[in-house]
Amino acid sequence: MSFPPVTDCWFLTGSTASGKTEVGIALAVRLGAEIVSLDSMALFRGMDIGTAKPTAEQRKMVPHHLIDIVEPHEDFSLASYLEAAHRAIAEIHARGRPVLFVGGTPLYLKGLLRGVFQGPKADWAFRDALLHEAKGQGPEFLHRRLMEHDPATAARLHPNDTRRILRALEVFHATGEPISKLQQQFAQGRAADECRVFVLSWPRAESHRRIERRVKEMFAAGLVDEVRRLLAAAGPLGRTARQAVGYREVIEHVEGRLGRAETIELVERHTRQLAKRQETWFRSLSECRFVPVAEEPDAAELAEKIVTSEEEENNAK
Repeated sequence: MSFPPVTDCWFLTGSTASGKTEVGIALAVRLGAEIVSLDSMALFRGMDIGTAKPTAEQRKMVPHHLIDIVEPHEDFSLASYLEAAHRAIAEIHARGRPVLFVGGTPLYLKGLLRGVFQGPKADWAFRDALLHEAKGQGPEFLHRRLMEHDPATAARLHPNDTRRILRALEVFHATGEPISKLQQQFAQGRAADECRVFVLSWPRAESHRRIERRVKEMFAAGLVDEVRRLLAAAGPLGRTARQAVGYREVIEHVEGRLGRAETIELVERHTRQLAKRQETWFRSLSECRFVPVAEEPDAAELAEKIVTSEEEENNAK
């Protein structure tokens, strides 16, 4: 299954603790839109405090989608998200309403904006035959085979990366096209004025202060008890949920390996690092337009500013 680029939606994003939820609701009200979550952790039921999900009151103000749809013991791939997101887009548009994505997961954003080639299903018989043929030939054998069919992919893969080499050979076998050609769309962005992707951008020092405040509020709101409930539930936490920033550190605390103060400090540090990675992603995407924010914004005013900038951009074309 492949997913085409999304061209008829609005996007509000930014690093963690940048104020996306409040501004997103105001923007949705201004547009008459419904919100689709762009957050890989808000998908999980029961993970509420550590993900800073919209409150019940906020969800009553504007319909929200793709929140609380996965159990914490399950994993959820990019393809799973894109399939659910495209379904939500079709349903919202069928009601005659605009779609506004709100959240801070850059990989999901990139997948929506540029589309993703999923390729054919795994052909285990073909893979087994290749592995049998390569037996005793050394790790370079499959890499050389890939070089014959797809030199671009072979150049970026280590000869020992057998899993990805097999997948690339499998795709060529099934489609007759090199995977490097089929995946080109993911690397090719559009101009910012062709999209409606707005990134809330704070000065670094203020972003750090907001993160520290957010983390302290989460612990005060009962994050540790939330993690205890998740660990006590039927079925172990899945890999994705267990590794989420804020949860993995508190799990160590609950298991007695970290003290409370050390846990809070670690969550703050790792959240700052997450925010930096998010900002790097956003700046690598040509589709993004940055909205500078230097002080606590009036959400309605900032939403109006975003809509006005889009109208001015359209009038200038």
